[in-house]
Amino acid sequence: QAHLVESGGGLVQPGGSLRLSCAASGFTLDYYGIAWFRQAPGKEREAVSYISSADGGTYYADSLKGRFVMTVDNVKNTAYLQMNSLEPGDTAVYYCALRVESTGTGWEAPGRYHYWGQGTQVTVSS
Repeated sequence: QAHLVESGGGLVQPGGSLRLSCAASGFTLDYYGIAWFRQAPGKEREAVSYISSADGGTYYADSLKGRFVMTVDNVKNTAYLQMNSLEPGDTAVYYCALRVESTGTGWEAPGRYHYWGQGTQVTVSS
């Protein structure tokens, strides 16, 4: 049984940066796909980024390319999301999610993930 724990959220001013972490236990990240999603109040859960263990590819939502960078440390079994140039519209609860599928196919669909963390709140405000 996989267990995911996010950390690193908080309050940041517009233009600032945060790095989120997602520590995975229960199995390794080597053979699975792991993603970051976010959900703002009153909105649907939105895919942010994904790393495919099949080809090492990293995928991003088009609207976030260039500002967010996702990485995975397979030794620490931890995924990271470096968020730069943050905007008030980035305010949301950020979740990491894991699926038993290592390709990038359908990475943006929340229903294709088997395990979710509890989420970490990111608030961008002056």
